[in-house]
Amino acid sequence: MKLLKFTAVMLLTLTFFDGCSKTTVDPYAEIEDVTRPKLSTYELNVISDKIYMNETSGNPEHLMFWSTNESFASLGIGHFIWYPAGQPKRFDETFPAMIQYYIDNKVEIPEWLKLQKDKGAPWPNRATFEHARNDKEFIELKYLLMNTKELQTQFFFDRLHDSIPEIVKYVAPERRQHVIDNYNALAKTQGGWYPLIDYINFKGKGIKATERYNNQGWGMLQVLEMMQPVQPGPLALQEFSRAATAVLERRIQNSPPENNEQKWLQGWMARTNSYATPLY
Repeated sequence: MKLLKFTAVMLLTLTFFDGCSKTTVDPYAEIEDVTRPKLSTYELNVISDKIYMNETSGNPEHLMFWSTNESFASLGIGHFIWYPAGQPKRFDETFPAMIQYYIDNKVEIPEWLKLQKDKGAPWPNRATFEHARNDKEFIELKYLLMNTKELQTQFFFDRLHDSIPEIVKYVAPERRQHVIDNYNALAKTQGGWYPLIDYINFKGKGIKATERYNNQGWGMLQVLEMMQPVQPGPLALQEFSRAATAVLERRIQNSPPENNEQKWLQGWMARTNSYATPLY
């Protein structure tokens, strides 16, 4: 398992980003190890099965889901978000990127899905979504998602890898090394990829202004910041689990009472507790 070596060079690059926000550069261009880390087939299988259970409880019907509390469809083993056209996008919309990932990886997908990628979800609301469950297109998409769990997990992993430079850019300069060191502690730990991959898929990067209560977010950035300094090994898993739990408890405390987010606490805690011990 190859580890990203981003310390000083990465910080230099990100400082350049801050000063020249309109300039496009590759944040990994000068890093010694530019090879994208690889997950073994075994790791992909184990992590994808776990994420599938986290999001669907093993029920294929929940691969395509639309919550009564939300304005978007949640699709796949990681419940990728897909907004209908015209819907405000409070959270990161990830399913169009997954469609493109299928295309880039030469996966045969329905033509209608390719055409719909940039138009928004084909269901304008939850009622239409539920009514479409027996439609040909709905069933085609469900089987595609069921049969590509490992590729979806690889997409999560690539998203994690690509997000770290962006996340670090949002950290105060004096805290950047802390965030990088905590990320690397997990990356160097046996079983450490599961909590990293699952959490960024579960609660996002933590950089969007719309993903905050009382100006406090709940994504990967906040967990890595919340962690105490830790060395690779079992303690890194335990500390990530503790920090993730604390960040989500803080989110609930900050949330508007009418949201009743306390109802999610038990499920969220079960998920973050699973990070504390190696999955494989």
